[in-house]
Amino acid sequence: MQRFILVVVLVLFFALTAVALWQYGYWGILEPHLRSFGAAQVLADLVIALGIVLVWMWTDARKPGRVFWPWLLWTLAAGAFGPLLYLLLRKTDPV
Repeated sequence: MQRFILVVVLVLFFALTAVALWQYGYWGILEPHLRSFGAAQVLADLVIALGIVLVWMWTDARKPGRVFWPWLLWTLAAGAFGPLLYLLLRKTDPV
């Protein structure tokens, strides 16, 4: 069930991102966040949240000896796609 939810979120987020990139481009997505302090706060909040997620992914990936740097690059280049893909492809211990 959790993987199904992750797939749905990933597909819907990909569709939204594709439309945004098609209509506005990469800079067009970022540029509005630099117009005001309120918008910059939202961008800063996203950066802080993804930073926290990166720290968690790093520690989680080290436990089973998994390579971390691809997930770091995905997150830096594509934001939430990195953590979403990490969670989707993460091997979990059987209960």
